[in-house]
Amino acid sequence: MKIKSVSIVALGLFAAHAAFAQPQPARVVPTSAAQMQLSFASVVKRTAPAVVNIFTKRKVRNPFADDPIFGRMFGGRERVQSALGSGVIVRSDGVIVTNNHVVAGADEIVVALADRREFEAKVLLTDERTDLAILRVNTGGKVLPTVAFHDSDNAEVGDIVLAIGNPFGLGQTVTSGIISALARTQAGVSDYQFFIQTDAAINRGNSGGALVTVDGKLIGINSAIFSRSGGNIGIGFAIPANMVKVVLNTALGGAKQVARPWLGVDVQPVDGSLAESLGLDRPIGLLVREVAPASPAAQAGLQRQDVITKIDEFAINDEQSLNFRTTTKGIGNTVTVTYVRDGQVRTTALRLASAPANAVRAMTQLDGPSPLQGATVANITPEMAEDLGVRRTSGVVITDVDGRSTAARFGFEPGDVVVGVNGRKVADVGMLQDILRRGSRVWNVAVDRNGRTLTLSVRN
Repeated sequence: MKIKSVSIVALGLFAAHAAFAQPQPARVVPTSAAQMQLSFASVVKRTAPAVVNIFTKRKVRNPFADDPIFGRMFGGRERVQSALGSGVIVRSDGVIVTNNHVVAGADEIVVALADRREFEAKVLLTDERTDLAILRVNTGGKVLPTVAFHDSDNAEVGDIVLAIGNPFGLGQTVTSGIISALARTQAGVSDYQFFIQTDAAINRGNSGGALVTVDGKLIGINSAIFSRSGGNIGIGFAIPANMVKVVLNTALGGAKQVARPWLGVDVQPVDGSLAESLGLDRPIGLLVREVAPASPAAQAGLQRQDVITKIDEFAINDEQSLNFRTTTKGIGNTVTVTYVRDGQVRTTALRLASAPANAVRAMTQLDGPSPLQGATVANITPEMAEDLGVRRTSGVVITDVDGRSTAARFGFEPGDVVVGVNGRKVADVGMLQDILRRGSRVWNVAVDRNGRTLTLSVRN
């Protein structure tokens, strides 16, 4: 049967790690008719006042502005574009969490409370990689209602949750459901794809709204829906509260960018065939393909061909899970890495550190007759790998491509890692330039793109 394509829809209408000391409530199944008639009204009354509507405006250039006829027909050189979404007040002095895509590019942001008060908001921090943004409003000293955080690592599939937001601009709406899955990592919303999946009805405009537990705690920020039509089909995604806390604490600390740990490893998921070749009884973990010298991973004793299976007590089966667990743990802290080497399960302590920024990039735009003409390349440094989301720890990465160049015509893209030219392994920019200067009647260029090796063959 042919399956129709399915899209991930961001929810805007327009379109720190700490253990919790409180004991977790027991999970029970209703056993009587009276229990079946229990209401979530008290939970909604406590949490809904802290969920806000967010209205944004931004000026966009009229694409017909320079046309003497259509420019007048479509309203001059600029027009105002409006959008709306949701947000959650997490501090009583006016700090609000929402999605990055709700406020991205906005020239004006207005926050409307459930009691209809309105405030202009300013952006403290936006983080595109997690699709989170932190706002602040000036309350004039007035205390705003808030929602406390829940430890999202304690969530279990089957837990009841409530989604609160502003779908379709209708006003505040509450829906209920359960947690359908945890650690969803293929939702395609951001490169830190690690979500709580829920069947609570979520629609356009719920972006940035609250996903709360039945004890009235924030377990996630609603971010996306999985849909063929753009409407709710019972598959929604929320960013876990523990990641939200990392971004929030970064903003409150005055930083403009979330600091992410650098491990110094190039990894790939273990599939069935790879598991068999490694002597594993089933596909599990991440295979270490490369370890950068003097990196945190190297200092912890990790080696090529090791298979990482856990960070602390959490299973790791893809790179998104690895990123989530290390980022929520935080730079300066130590994680326990469980891995398999030669069929033996081992553990090691790995201290999380930031990427060193002093490596030589040697950024260069390539010229001359080759398929890479017009591409800007650089040596992969830990900092650059983090910025570009490159998985390799060494080599030459394409950072930019001139749109009119030969490289653009052949489809090379920023983030591609040049691994070989004409059968020679490329270690750095100098080696790549030396190979290209020699010229060739036939070019064979191999690049690594998102873990896949692509080869271009060109005859002059």
